[in-house]
Amino acid sequence: MNATTSEIRAIIVMDLTLYHVPGSRSLRIIWLCYELELPLAIETIDFGREFRDSAAWRAMSPTGKVPVLRDGNFTMFESGAMVQYLADAYGEGRLQPTPGTEAAALFQQWCWFAEATFARPLGDIAQHSVIRPPSERIPAVVDDGKVRALACLDALEQGLNTGPFLLGDLFTAADINMGYSLVLAERFGLLEQGYKRVNAYFDRLKARPAFIEAITR
Repeated sequence: MNATTSEIRAIIVMDLTLYHVPGSRSLRIIWLCYELELPLAIETIDFGREFRDSAAWRAMSPTGKVPVLRDGNFTMFESGAMVQYLADAYGEGRLQPTPGTEAAALFQQWCWFAEATFARPLGDIAQHSVIRPPSERIPAVVDDGKVRALACLDALEQGLNTGPFLLGDLFTAADINMGYSLVLAERFGLLEQGYKRVNAYFDRLKARPAFIEAITR
């Protein structure tokens, strides 16, 4: 009896473990693995200060942040890098364009934009409206973060002029990276500003079965 592609893939990738906190960037990794049908063990952690500062956790995540991905004896942090690693190692050409092409350059552009440019002001908003104690919150940081985040949404609205996804008709891991940033933007009420293309795009992402399953973890 011949093994199916999924069965062969399961044999190869039986040791993927994600250290996960609900609502965090680990959503990207879970979503990607569900899109690619990769077996993934999800270890939901108690992310209190004692755990974050423990030597065992800092050995895996020097900054104390989540997520952390383990593949056998290999461990890494940074969600965007994890997405790229998994797509390269196990994607079999799926969810990313052929390297060295203009499409691949745009793919990298949007992957980096989603985290390095868009997620940064969203993080500032989160820090000064939710995460930090009220006495340490600075309203001006929230206001500035909203201005910068809306500028990113303007750029995304313009970038979605070639099709249903960032690379036209092709759904890629760039959409997964962007999807998490849009989850944050929606959480802070930033998608109520009349972004017709962005909202339609985000609705398409949220309708994907892999997203629906991942967001509940």
